[in-house]
Amino acid sequence: MDGTLIDSSNVIANSINYVREQLTLPPMERKQIVSCINNVNIHAPSFFYEVPEFTKEHQLWFSEYYERYHHIDTILYEGIEDLLEKLKKTHKLSIATNAYKTSAKQMLEAKNISRHFDIVMCADEVEKPKPDKEMIEVIIDYYGGDRDEFVVIGDGERDIMAAKNAGVDSILVNWGFSDHKSEAIRDVDGLESLIFSI
Repeated sequence: MDGTLIDSSNVIANSINYVREQLTLPPMERKQIVSCINNVNIHAPSFFYEVPEFTKEHQLWFSEYYERYHHIDTILYEGIEDLLEKLKKTHKLSIATNAYKTSAKQMLEAKNISRHFDIVMCADEVEKPKPDKEMIEVIIDYYGGDRDEFVVIGDGERDIMAAKNAGVDSILVNWGFSDHKSEAIRDVDGLESLIFSI
């Protein structure tokens, strides 16, 4: 969702800094936050909040800011709405996001795209979010079918690792929160061409 469908970098960075403010920590630069969101090599709680683990209080503070501003501080990436309309006619669509359920639901409804997805799996609905395979496994079980019928599309290493851990194909895109040096898809037109050629 974040970084693939929706550019939510501003509201995520601001929400993290809102939590830091409650913890009496100085704000981090937006660029630093966004560049580290998908970094699997950092320990997020200690990096963002200087704590050993996230707490319910952190989640509540994050959601407090996020819910207040997500509808005005986010945009769909260019071409995404048209692509979803086309894909819905020929494919089954679902979401696996490390966002919390309440936030994800509000975001998708605010951008008027929730109707495209059969199932939305979120971090607070599983024991282990991405890069673990658990969300992907739930989605596979929901639809049934062979694993070669599924593909995960994401902008970060967590997405690709989750797909690999679940034994399904993946497509990496390069318009989100990461700047990939690999052969990632560079625009939505390229993603559409690849999907319909599979």
